[in-house]
Amino acid sequence: MGLDDMGLALVLTAISPDIGGVLVRGEKGTAKSTTVRALADVLPWIEVHDGDRFSVDPRDPSATSPDGPFEPGTETRRPVRLVELPVGATEDRVLGSLHLEKALTTGAVEFEPGLLARAHRGVLYVDEVNLLHDHLVDLLLDAAATGSVSVERDGVSLSHAARFVLIGTMNPEEGELRPQLLDRFGLTVEVAAPRDPALRVEVVRRRLAFDRDPSAFVAQYAGSQEDLTHRIADARARLDHVVLSEAALLKVAEVCAAFEVDGLRADIVTARAAVAHAAWVGRDRVTREDIRVAALLALPHRRRRDPFDAPGLDEDLLDQVLGDDEPQPPEPPEPPTPPSPPDPEPEPAPEGEDASDAPEAPPAPAPAPSGPGGADATERARAAYRPRLFTVDGVGQGSPGRRSRALGASGRRVGSGTGPGPVHLVETLRAAAERCATRPAAGVGRVVLEPADLRTAVREGREANLLLFCVDASGSMAARRRMVAVKTAILSLLTDAYRRRDKVALISFRGDGARLALPPTGSVEVAAALLDDLPAGGRTPLAEALVESHRVLTRERLRDARLRPLLIVVTDGRATAGPDAVPRAQQAARHLAGLRVPSVVVDCEQGPLRLGLARTLAGHLRAEHVPMERVDARGLVGVVASRAQGRVA
Repeated sequence: MGLDDMGLALVLTAISPDIGGVLVRGEKGTAKSTTVRALADVLPWIEVHDGDRFSVDPRDPSATSPDGPFEPGTETRRPVRLVELPVGATEDRVLGSLHLEKALTTGAVEFEPGLLARAHRGVLYVDEVNLLHDHLVDLLLDAAATGSVSVERDGVSLSHAARFVLIGTMNPEEGELRPQLLDRFGLTVEVAAPRDPALRVEVVRRRLAFDRDPSAFVAQYAGSQEDLTHRIADARARLDHVVLSEAALLKVAEVCAAFEVDGLRADIVTARAAVAHAAWVGRDRVTREDIRVAALLALPHRRRRDPFDAPGLDEDLLDQVLGDDEPQPPEPPEPPTPPSPPDPEPEPAPEGEDASDAPEAPPAPAPAPSGPGGADATERARAAYRPRLFTVDGVGQGSPGRRSRALGASGRRVGSGTGPGPVHLVETLRAAAERCATRPAAGVGRVVLEPADLRTAVREGREANLLLFCVDASGSMAARRRMVAVKTAILSLLTDAYRRRDKVALISFRGDGARLALPPTGSVEVAAALLDDLPAGGRTPLAEALVESHRVLTRERLRDARLRPLLIVVTDGRATAGPDAVPRAQQAARHLAGLRVPSVVVDCEQGPLRLGLARTLAGHLRAEHVPMERVDARGLVGVVASRAQGRVA
């Protein structure tokens, strides 16, 4: 039975959950969610105790449930659960918490299981996992790796098993996962819509057939689906009997070393996936083909060094490392040989013959050119470095991130309120007690809760921000050294924005107008690619650039008033697009200043005679003015940091 990469990765993880889950990356409309939801229907049914909320295996004597012990004969069979984790879920919902109703009505301390307990021996699915808060992703991956969950909160101390098939799907256009989190997923696959018209027609035909008569469509494929279920069950039974020889394990290590992946998690995952693949195809020993398939699924996303590196694997190098033969045990070491006599002294060169006449050694290969296209692109940004952290003053309420202070659903608890959020049990009881003290209820000595008593926890964590870059790419800015410094600084900020889950936007202006090259997005790697290919030359439409910045910031404020922006204008202050370019630019700057957005104007004017136009622009914009001498990578980032934190540079 042939499967594509996504289907094969899902099946291998279903056979061996120890692999650590699957991350599916792909553009919108590629049936990622549909495929994942169909997986639960083909997995073999499981046996559980009737009424066991933790779904332990009755046949496993070492498995214990917090709901146990159970009477004999309470076993029952049920389908595998597909548990979906919403992006906005709280930690209490994921891990579980105190059963609030019983605690308040009867005083009993009882644990209410979370989604991880419900997903035990099933499938846990996270759609748009790249939008899930980092601490929840870490929590899920830790549970998937250890197979258990420990809860120490709200007076509850409890551990339970949590072995599940973890599957995440994401659209890279909406932002990437950090490389550290990518590494925690066992396998990763890239999916895309087929380009073959015949395949697209078949997909549409099947969808229309399902819409016409869902029951008939399901019945049509019931036989092949049952065959797949039996094959997965057989592979699970065969898994413990597959032999992973020392030679095969050595080959796995050679492959991982050849691709220079960090750590040893790649070796472990590749070995487990190779064993699962051997069990899937019916082999009792891991072969070269099993290792190759496992490497193609387990290694591409682990080779990302830079946040903007695209995942991928050189299959030619993989085949070269694997070789043509099956893994063979290493040769036994040869017995030591007796030392050989010393070599005779080299004879002197004949008279009249110079040593330089000897054959020359082959020249060392020249280093491969770096950057896209291989050529030395002199106007491309140089290697980014780690910039200083900069934050926006005050406490916001934006989307979860890793930059500025904000009130939200995660972080340290700083108080209580009545808005949405996790229940603050102590403050809820305190409010009820104070109310009952002034207005006693019928039951003397009892605290009776009312909806008005409910208090939620107010937490302070970190938020993401919007960095709007407005870059002058006109002829006066086209000096090579200047553009390299500016691009390097912006690339450094983009790298930091990637790690901190910020949104970025890029406006470039040259010639006759300003262009929003990149609308606000979480996909900062797209901004990095646009930055490298940013053309330069032509007149300077400064007024149009400021008007476009005002439009973008106003629109984003209407879309999400909680998203706090920072505007970075990189220009020499010249305005040359039209006879009234200068007054129009000044008027546009004053209009933009009315938004009260923190701004920085980086003055790129050079030479002994300076007009001070950028300083004038900064005054109209109410922005911080920075001379060109500080526009190198380190200088620009430091200036932005100072401005964002409200300090004078």
